[in-house]
Amino acid sequence: MIPNTDLPPCSILLLAGGRGQRMGGQDKGLLEWHGEPLIAHLHRKTRALSDDLIISCNRNLEKYAPYADQLVHDDEGDFPGPLAGIRAGLKAARHGLLLVLPCDVPRIDAALLHDMRETAHQHPGKPLMLRHGEHWEPLLCIIPTTLLMDFEKAWNEGERSPGRLMRKLGATALQCPENDPRLANLNTPELLSSHNTVSD
Repeated sequence: MIPNTDLPPCSILLLAGGRGQRMGGQDKGLLEWHGEPLIAHLHRKTRALSDDLIISCNRNLEKYAPYADQLVHDDEGDFPGPLAGIRAGLKAARHGLLLVLPCDVPRIDAALLHDMRETAHQHPGKPLMLRHGEHWEPLLCIIPTTLLMDFEKAWNEGERSPGRLMRKLGATALQCPENDPRLANLNTPELLSSHNTVSD
């Protein structure tokens, strides 16, 4: 286990509030991978990093509750997108930094989570996003909660893209290797199935 004693505490938000369109409308965080719901894998990899583990979910709250210290949900109906979940997480967070992960990246590891926190610590006041090649990963990020009002203002002005908003706010990039397997986004039945045969 990589020590985190030198890093400031963070809240952690696991995003599980989507419509699951690519999964035929199923609740993605509850789909099984290696015999467990996806949310269980993310919970196990993040639990020791925070005493404020938040899950953004819009259905099946009773199934998500055991994996979280807090549950949040979108303040608008009809699944308005991940920025809504991030806003809810920023409002609920008990610490000054919010580490955000989608529920469908079960291959993320402790080293990358540590690198995210370390890099964010070196760039105070700025959001951090992972990037591989020229591709940003806006849902794998760390956001200072002091930026909540910037997020609210952008939302009220019609912004719905977390990545575009964070780049406008001067986001720091943590560069990962191209096709980094830790960033595998298992967001279709085919990807979930194909990665099921590979060791976690």
